[in-house]
Amino acid sequence: MSVLLTLENIAIGFGDDGPLAVHDVSLTVGEGEVVGLVGESGSGKSLTCRSVLRLIPGRGRIRSGTVRMAGRDVLGLSAPELRDLRAHQVGMIFQDPFTSLNPTLRIGAQLVETLRVNAGLTRDAARRRAVQLLDQVDIPRPEERLRAYPHELSGGMRQRVMIAMAMACDPLLLIADEPTTALDVSTQAQVLALLQRLRRERGMSVLLVSHDFGVIAAVCDRVVVMYGGFVVESGTVEQVYRTPAHPYTRALLDAVPSLEVPEPGERRRAIPGPPLGSTSYDGGCPFAPRCALAGPACAEVDMSLRPAGDGHLSACPFAEGDPR
Repeated sequence: MSVLLTLENIAIGFGDDGPLAVHDVSLTVGEGEVVGLVGESGSGKSLTCRSVLRLIPGRGRIRSGTVRMAGRDVLGLSAPELRDLRAHQVGMIFQDPFTSLNPTLRIGAQLVETLRVNAGLTRDAARRRAVQLLDQVDIPRPEERLRAYPHELSGGMRQRVMIAMAMACDPLLLIADEPTTALDVSTQAQVLALLQRLRRERGMSVLLVSHDFGVIAAVCDRVVVMYGGFVVESGTVEQVYRTPAHPYTRALLDAVPSLEVPEPGERRRAIPGPPLGSTSYDGGCPFAPRCALAGPACAEVDMSLRPAGDGHLSACPFAEGDPR
């Protein structure tokens, strides 16, 4: 499998000398591959994805590392080259479809403008293409929906519109940032099925961000687990689910709700303590304050990824032993 996207040692911080929110993150996405980024809120997933398009919000900036997309050095692109990348090679679905759409403009106007600017189509051609796109994302009566305002559509419909806009110029890579978070369970399943179908039909790659292991398992080939701005584990979905090699991954899986009838008094195990986003990082393993297996040696962990199997990596050097 050829590599389409490479992030190498990406570090992201806010302000000139503020603390890092993302620490030396490296990952790859192959052609036609779906890679999932999973972790609690504040783990750095969205910032990592936004680095691909250089869309770090506020005073945030990429302080070090490299991003290569289809052979292009993203961090070295000029403004016109960056616009071309965003328009034609990478599409992005943002977390909240309602705030991502202009509430004062009809759906058709927003889709047509995207197609005219990015694809260079005439107004009539852009309108015909907009109808095709809405039909491809399974929106019924697409011509009628073009006349609707965002508030007149359900959450699932708005998300489908965002997918249509992201797919407008046939990107090589689709970045989906928590695309099912605000949706009910049945609508989540429909959106995930749509993403899987579009991936098969177009052969595109997908970088999917989620805090839900169920979502990751449903659509991804590989998974990258993040905590406190670090990658703590990566591998195929089967490797990470069946033989998790980092205590944080195990804790996340233990907290996943089960469909089995619980024993009397049985409860899912929650991860104790606050996530790192609300505390400071002083070195060592950032998960150690919440880890049931933590010992003095965890303060010396450098967070480099180590082999835990064939292509399976973990930042915990004590995967097979007890640091105490």
